[in-house]
Amino acid sequence: MTSSLSLLTQIPLPPTTDGSVGIRSITYRRSVVFPTKKWRCSVSPGQSPPPKHRQRQSKNPESGEKGIDPVGFLSKSGITHKGFALYLRERYKSLKDLKDEILTRHIDFRDMASGFELLGMHRNVQHRVDFMEWAPGARYCAIVGDFNDWSPTENCAREGHYGHDDYGYWFVILEDKLRDGEEPDELYFQQYNYVDDYDKGDSGVTADEVFQKANDEYWEPGEDRFVKSRFEIIAKLYEQMFGPNGPQTEEELEEMRERETDYETWKEKHKDDPNFNLHVIDSGKEYDIFNVIDDPVSKAKFRAKKPPIAYWFETRKGRKAWLKKYAPAIPHGSKYRVYFNTPNGPLERIPAWATYVNPEADGNQGYAIHWEPPPEHAYKWKHNSPKVPKSLRIYEAHIGISGSEPKIASFSEFTEKVLPYVKDAGYNAIQLIGVVEHKDYFTVGYRVTNMFAVSSRYGTPEDFKRLVDVAHGLGLLVFMDIVHSYSAADEMVGLSLFDGSNDCYFHTGKRGQHKFWGTRMFKYEDLDVLHYLLSNLNWWVVEYHVDGFNFHSLASMMYTHNGFASFTGDMEEFYNQYVDRSAILYLILANEILHTLHPNIITIAEDATLYPGLCEPTSQGGLGFDYFVNPHASEMWLWFLENAQDSSWSMSKIVDTLAGINRNSNKMLLYTENHNQSISGGRSFAEILYGQTLEQSPVMNDLLLRGCSLHKMIRLITYSISGRAYLNFMGNEFGHPKRVEFPMSSNGFSFSLANRDWDLLAKEGVHQNLLSFDKDMMDLEKTEKVISRWLPNIHHVNDTNMVISYLRGPFLFIFNFHPTNSYERYSVGVEEAGEYQVILNSDEKKYSGQGSIGQDQYFRKTISRRVDGMRNCIEVPLPSRSAQVYKLTRILRV
Repeated sequence: MTSSLSLLTQIPLPPTTDGSVGIRSITYRRSVVFPTKKWRCSVSPGQSPPPKHRQRQSKNPESGEKGIDPVGFLSKSGITHKGFALYLRERYKSLKDLKDEILTRHIDFRDMASGFELLGMHRNVQHRVDFMEWAPGARYCAIVGDFNDWSPTENCAREGHYGHDDYGYWFVILEDKLRDGEEPDELYFQQYNYVDDYDKGDSGVTADEVFQKANDEYWEPGEDRFVKSRFEIIAKLYEQMFGPNGPQTEEELEEMRERETDYETWKEKHKDDPNFNLHVIDSGKEYDIFNVIDDPVSKAKFRAKKPPIAYWFETRKGRKAWLKKYAPAIPHGSKYRVYFNTPNGPLERIPAWATYVNPEADGNQGYAIHWEPPPEHAYKWKHNSPKVPKSLRIYEAHIGISGSEPKIASFSEFTEKVLPYVKDAGYNAIQLIGVVEHKDYFTVGYRVTNMFAVSSRYGTPEDFKRLVDVAHGLGLLVFMDIVHSYSAADEMVGLSLFDGSNDCYFHTGKRGQHKFWGTRMFKYEDLDVLHYLLSNLNWWVVEYHVDGFNFHSLASMMYTHNGFASFTGDMEEFYNQYVDRSAILYLILANEILHTLHPNIITIAEDATLYPGLCEPTSQGGLGFDYFVNPHASEMWLWFLENAQDSSWSMSKIVDTLAGINRNSNKMLLYTENHNQSISGGRSFAEILYGQTLEQSPVMNDLLLRGCSLHKMIRLITYSISGRAYLNFMGNEFGHPKRVEFPMSSNGFSFSLANRDWDLLAKEGVHQNLLSFDKDMMDLEKTEKVISRWLPNIHHVNDTNMVISYLRGPFLFIFNFHPTNSYERYSVGVEEAGEYQVILNSDEKKYSGQGSIGQDQYFRKTISRRVDGMRNCIEVPLPSRSAQVYKLTRILRV
């Protein structure tokens, strides 16, 4: 029986070992379906199942559930398409079936998304390490590493140790080794506290004394009668059935009467016994003879008792006692792999759930690293996540290229140098790409090999925790690029042919291969693959406290053609035979579970096809993302800069591209350029605009003035014209003059372009000025809340004059893209009569502008004349290639 969560429920997570503020709680808010009972009972063959009790709900006629409408967002968006509506209804039914199937194997959806609590390598409190792995195609499983001389027989899954279940999960126990001269533990279930040096069991009290204390304090007089004499009841029953001199052997035992007949005879004999009803309940049903109970008062008292777990903890010993008696079965820092025997022969693989990996290993096969640092070296969290802002100013960065030197930068260097800069620049979030482990550095981290591991080339897991914690201390949210749309095809390090079979994690045949990138495509309809991917999302939040995810390249997974098809915009393209329904169901499930377990999480959809309903609630037929990326803005600016003369730029096209998406426009994330242009073989905008001008002549000239003007205007209009989320790639805010090029064979594996030249900001000039403008642009939201408080009202688009103007509340934005024409008194409409003041002017000299507008022209009064459909207008000076932001400082009442 299942029910939808509708009440707000707080479930505390287990405290961290250091007792720091890293403790979190889970607040359930969304409409994810969880089971109403944790445990389920089964009946014996031939028995009638117990009756099911259903909760009464006010039902929606469309779906049968309260608050659920599978096609709800269509009417909200004004979309009328019968075919797509029918598809949404069928998709909703498939989602319900998928949830029901999940709940046949998992207690609830939190359990479904917490596989990392069991799978992989985990230290058990009973002086051992447990390892679990999913490999249904394997016939034998063992752990090999430098700690056991890479022996495939010493630490293997054994019979009697839950070695292998029906779903293909292998379980290996690595027992800690008893040191010379030490005696085994007196208790077979002796527990150890691996964090604190001492625990209650180190007090010198023996186990017998603890158990005697438990018996003396826990049991009331008479309650432990049958604990001390376990066979008393059995002996009495035997004596009652056969008499005091009953048979002692099977040969002496007479033929047993049929149970039901014997029961009826016994019941007739005791019908006058006043205590008869205390022994059995008989309501006339066949199975009543099994419902034996005792005194109801005693039963209620017994059930109210809490288990004596506290007494068990009295025997738990501390870390010093453990290290004195045992040597760890697999020491911290050990290298290891998982060994499989398969139909195709033996294989060694890096475990799929490994949390720290060296994928390259100097040309040899990679290996996992057992990460279990001692308490004094484990990172202790100091800061909570910042409050989620109403608008996002995201600074996208890559750890490896964040340094000035031609080498791979580290987590620590990024923490010390880049994070304070990002905070000072006015951004409120960072988005990290390439953090998850990947074998080939030149892939920028998009061919992930080990989903649960941070990239070892940047540092350790503790280094990354510190990075996230310091960012939170600075008030910065931390987002990650997550790649669940495909995976690296590497067999020795990644998941491809993981257990020797081709269909473990991925589809077989052509569907299992990306058509153009050579990567593998996940099998999203498989419950174990879903378990892996959903747990991976939850892992990064629980273990590293990340605040959100950018789901990379959704088109690759949502369509069997991987998004490489011509889209005309027809609705049929979003539900035809090329749509992978299983992938979309995974995205819906991922958003529901993430937002339920972590209500403040932010999910961003990167989908070039702009699939309908990306940011609509899942209860209304949407996919449940918080923001969606509009990649067409960057493509438009790049096309203008490389292919069109400045005088032929279309203002209508700019507005349509940046603000023409009516559905959820306030949830749109825009950027002028992200890492794609500077990493994927293209040039950055600064390289296109300035070329070699800056290096050859830092003195302002016409070419440099044009580049600076367009650089500022493009960023300001992209930032302010539409949604409430903006992204900038590292270094582009100050016009980094060189593109990014990772070391690869084509450039001789050179690091000369795989860095950022921060030294440019130490010199007075264009780069400093562009950064100053970018800071003041960010301040529009920090100080005035321009983006978060008001949506834009675009009321003036003039292709002839090349002028665009729009309002956001009391703020007026005006852009003149004309390369030569300036206007002394350009009229644009405003609604409120009053006095307006310039608060940002791209043409100021401090921003490398011409300074054409004097300070005395910064204040303008409205004129009572209808322009652009507004009641009033304002006449402003408008130099060529410039933009101004006006604020209504005083309202005139007519």
